[in-house]
Amino acid sequence: MASQNKKLRACLLCSFVATPQEFRKEGCPNCEQLLEMKGSSERVMEVTTGQFDGTIALINPTKSWVAKWQRNDKHLPGVYAVRVQGTLPESTIEDLEARGVKVNSREMNDD
Repeated sequence: MASQNKKLRACLLCSFVATPQEFRKEGCPNCEQLLEMKGSSERVMEVTTGQFDGTIALINPTKSWVAKWQRNDKHLPGVYAVRVQGTLPESTIEDLEARGVKVNSREMNDD
C-alpha cells in the first residue's frame, strides 16, 4: 500500500487526494473551475503536491466536525489530505484573488 500512496497527489487549494491521472482526466471535483487542471499534466503538477501527511475519508462533509476542522465542510465527499506541503504558484494565487477567491494556505506547519 505504501508504494501506491507515493503516486497520490493532493490539490493545493482543497487537499482532495487522487492520482495524477485522475486529476488530469477529471480535474479536482472541488476546484476544477478555478484551477483548470483537466487535460494538462503540467497544470496537475503545478497545483497539486505529492508531499502530504495522512488522509481523511469524508462521507458527509457538511455534518462532519473533522471536515469543519479541516476546512473541507463545503467540499464534496472524498479523500482529503490532513496536511500538505507546498503552495500554489504566485500567478495562480493572484489570478484567484483577482476573481474574488480567498486563498488559504494548507501547507504543513510543525510549530
